[in-house]
Amino acid sequence: MASRNQNRPPRSPATKKDNMDEAPLDKRRKIGAGRMLGTRGVGRGRQAFVSINNQQDLGSASEITGTEGPEGGSIEFTKDEVEALLNEKIRAKKFDTKGKMEQMELHIKKLKLCIKWFQQRDEDQLVEQGKLQNALECAEKKCADTELEMKNKEKELNIISMELRNSIASLQDKLVKEESEKLDVMDSYTREKEARAAVEKVKGSLSEELAKTQQEKLNANQKVTSLNDMYKRLQEYNTSLQQYNSKLQTDLAMANESLKKVEKEKLAIVENLSTLRGHYNSLQEQLTSSRASQDEAVKQKELLGNEVQCLRGELQQVRDDRDRQVMQVQALATEVEKYKESTGKSFIELDSLTVKSNSLEETCSSQREQLRIIQHRLAAANEKLKMVDMSASETRTQFELQKGVVSELQNRLADAELRIIEGENLRKKLHNTILELKGNIRVFCRVRPLLPEDGAGSETSVISFPTSTETLGRGIDLTQNGQTYPFTFDKVFAHEATQQDVFVEISQLVQSALDGYKVCIFAYGQTGSGKTYTMMGRPEFLDQKGLIPRSLEQIFQTSQSLSAQGWKYKMQASMLEIYNETIRDLLTTRSGGLDVTRTENGVGGKQYAIKHEANGNTHVSDLTIVDVGSMKEISSLLQQASHCRSVGRTQMNEQSSRSHLVFTLRICGVNEGTEQQVQGVLNLIDLAGSERLSKSMSTGDRLKETQAINKSLSSLSDVILALARKDDHVPYRNSKLTYLLQPCLGGDSKTLMFVNISPDPSSVGESICSLRFAAKVNACEIGIPRRQTTMRTTDYRLSYG
Repeated sequence: MASRNQNRPPRSPATKKDNMDEAPLDKRRKIGAGRMLGTRGVGRGRQAFVSINNQQDLGSASEITGTEGPEGGSIEFTKDEVEALLNEKIRAKKFDTKGKMEQMELHIKKLKLCIKWFQQRDEDQLVEQGKLQNALECAEKKCADTELEMKNKEKELNIISMELRNSIASLQDKLVKEESEKLDVMDSYTREKEARAAVEKVKGSLSEELAKTQQEKLNANQKVTSLNDMYKRLQEYNTSLQQYNSKLQTDLAMANESLKKVEKEKLAIVENLSTLRGHYNSLQEQLTSSRASQDEAVKQKELLGNEVQCLRGELQQVRDDRDRQVMQVQALATEVEKYKESTGKSFIELDSLTVKSNSLEETCSSQREQLRIIQHRLAAANEKLKMVDMSASETRTQFELQKGVVSELQNRLADAELRIIEGENLRKKLHNTILELKGNIRVFCRVRPLLPEDGAGSETSVISFPTSTETLGRGIDLTQNGQTYPFTFDKVFAHEATQQDVFVEISQLVQSALDGYKVCIFAYGQTGSGKTYTMMGRPEFLDQKGLIPRSLEQIFQTSQSLSAQGWKYKMQASMLEIYNETIRDLLTTRSGGLDVTRTENGVGGKQYAIKHEANGNTHVSDLTIVDVGSMKEISSLLQQASHCRSVGRTQMNEQSSRSHLVFTLRICGVNEGTEQQVQGVLNLIDLAGSERLSKSMSTGDRLKETQAINKSLSSLSDVILALARKDDHVPYRNSKLTYLLQPCLGGDSKTLMFVNISPDPSSVGESICSLRFAAKVNACEIGIPRRQTTMRTTDYRLSYG
């Protein structure tokens, strides 16, 4: 027998029993025969859906055999076939209700086959999602086990190294003691020449012991080399773990692809639901029309009944007339006989009487024929009324069935949407977990729209986005002089992406600040590429708010929701800018007066110094720190800082940021029930844009600002290059910017970089340089982030780490 179709759902016993109860006994036998014929003839080949449409004119046995055929062979549906099935109209004669019923039964069987196919597809998707979830759980367990093994091995190696250090220290102490004894012997040799022989013997013994100690020292060096070899093996094992993490990432990409397929199927289900709704409306119209026809039939029945009563009265009158005429004929016949006997009338009168009697007989027979026709019409009207009643009841049952199918499809559609949302959230969490295990800096790329003042040419001629499954939503290609430069990042936003779309991708990272992690998000790119719009946006418009106001809104909303669990949060904010390698406080006006450091040379007034503590926190001395408790206070601070920030006009940008803006929010949360305290830091940084003097045409102050900006960004590039090469020395102190970002670039924080590029064809060279730098940043490993949880404390100083 042919294999069972995988796209067809298994039959439950209840459905089988219902189907057997609906079909009569002779049809059951025909169904069994049809199944045997279907399994022998179809085999494993694909049965086209058109073949089902070609079976409409067959008998009842062939129809049942054709509908039961999917148990032996596989039936697949395309979108056109489903639309043709739903748009199929019943064609029959005007009063051929039996033909309509047969066509409607065949149509309903086709719809059931289509629905069963959809159910099987949904079940297959659920099974695939379960398998993927099990595979991900197994991978997470393997990662946890390998981490435990690595920690145990590290502890053992630390113990061995401590023992070796102790033995070396003891040997060094012995060597020092022996040297002191040797000096004492030499002194005694000079003092007492008589004991020279004894001293020489002691010297020989000491030399032997020295040789032994040197041999032990060589052995200790050999052990140290073996430990170094073991450390190299552990590093190789770590690289294998990273390869395994990359494999997990590819599996995650495959899971994303399956989720996209589910979304496509969801769209198909929505389209089918709309067609079913149209079919439901058409059935309602048919029901109303059948009800109207039923009312007309009832009225016609009443009219026919009245007509029959009238005809019966007329028939009775005709019968009475016929009896009277028969009696008259008999009387006339007797009179004729009497006339013949008595008077002997002429034959002419007798012929006339016979003619009259014949005419009376003809009228009587015609009236009998009319009565028979009226009786036939009355029987036909009664039969028609019965058929109308049957069709109305059947349409009611079909309407109820279709209504149940529509409600079931709506429920399944809602469940599928919930599963898709849950799968997308799970994908984001797994992606963040993999990136945290790798310890890499996450990089998002955003392309701003093409503005009217940009150069000639369309965006597609310079920037394109690959559509392959591996790089969909993560890849970007730039074309320069006919050569294509491909790049791949954690996420790529096209020019049509909104501020809300961008924030959704980083919302979980912002949430980590409330959980006690150090989080840093900064925007990088050339001037005029949309960095300030991405970070700040336009707060006066709800749909154009940037990442900074949206992140702060989420933090305040989440902290209020966590208050029901016993959490209380205290938040402190500060804002500064680095202008020409000088730190400026953007909130100093709140404590009185303008910042006196905002002079041309940056000398005088407060001198802000960056200090790194041993616990990993970073502080800026004399910086204004403001306690904030609502989004309204944050909005006023952002507005004040935007007015105080250094902005200038260049040939490339009408309002170009001439400094690096750093917004820091320190979060301290305490749980009153558990006495647990978390300390998180959120750093949101808008870097000044890189620019080339040949394009910006900067002179005077703008020239100094451009040189300072390019120098700090070049220092940032040197730091990233040193981290990528894992150099022993990383030049953080070459710039105020890199020294301030040291905990974010080389510490235990979660760091995300936005690289903004312009679609202007004249800026493609600078865009390629920015993307190359972003690729280096994405390859840097800065360590696994750690959560800062302690017991209750009173230290609320602000840090940037």
